[in-house]
Amino acid sequence: MPRRLVLLGSDEIALPAFAAARALPDVEVVAVYSQPDRPAGRGQEVRPNPVAAWARSEGLNLLQPEKLEAADAAHLVSLHADLGVVMAYGQLLKEDFLAAPRLGFVNFHGSLLPALRGATPVEGALALGLAETGVSMQQVVRKLDAGPIHAAARVKIEPGEGRAALRARLGDLAGELATAALPAVLAATSVAVPQDESQVTYARRLARADSPLDFHQPAVVLSRRILAIEGWPGSTFEYRSTPIKVGSASVEAADVSMAPGTIVSADRLGVRIACGQCVLVVTQLQRPGGKMLPAGEFLAGYPLVVGEVLASAVMPAFVSDHPFPRVSKA
Repeated sequence: MPRRLVLLGSDEIALPAFAAARALPDVEVVAVYSQPDRPAGRGQEVRPNPVAAWARSEGLNLLQPEKLEAADAAHLVSLHADLGVVMAYGQLLKEDFLAAPRLGFVNFHGSLLPALRGATPVEGALALGLAETGVSMQQVVRKLDAGPIHAAARVKIEPGEGRAALRARLGDLAGELATAALPAVLAATSVAVPQDESQVTYARRLARADSPLDFHQPAVVLSRRILAIEGWPGSTFEYRSTPIKVGSASVEAADVSMAPGTIVSADRLGVRIACGQCVLVVTQLQRPGGKMLPAGEFLAGYPLVVGEVLASAVMPAFVSDHPFPRVSKA
């Protein structure tokens, strides 16, 4: 008799793991839980998220509750699921829901737990400049990302790798881990190992306020942050009250005797900005309403004056040894 799976996810990063779980022998996906369709894009057209779109295209039983309630837990009980598989779902699972599948839930998390528990493990790894990260498959408990580990897989972070590329690779890695490790969980032979609570770190949810750069920081810190939050919210600086978005940047080891934020030079090779240590060389920029352009093309239509000092803003940390206070989504 097939083992009955339910899948819970909303983000594209989960698709390889879900496809791999569905492809296991003698497995049937009896439901896919995902976030409701929401307005997206410039036109704010209501669209499904990638997991919901995949479930519909595959003809799977798609459930999209705004918030999981007692009735959802009762319905899950009625599905007689053996195991729940979660990745990037976006809702916390309560005790009644967690208890519904025979084997509970496993979660694929984009870090090597106990490091980087929380909403943004990929961004946290990049902001810290880690040499490697990975995916952990943990048994879900009520405490955030704190369950024992069934299996994990490691991957090196490539030089200059940004958020989108690393997320794609971690998604593929989760798919490989699902193929390798889920059969033992379904057979109830996997032995999950408790996490070392002394090594826990947390990666908080991002907000629009994370965009502005602080040029008093070392250039390497800024370059890592730019890679970590590429896309949304993106990194910015203000030039004469206009926010300029930074698409890519590198670090120049030169030490300059100028105030942090000073535009040292601006030409087709990049906009060189003095920092607390070394120089940040911005090579792609975008002004409001425009496209992201190479420095030379950007400067041709929007020159930046050498010698002007760009304002800095405090950059709140992404990662902490202690849980971040809960805040509403920005």
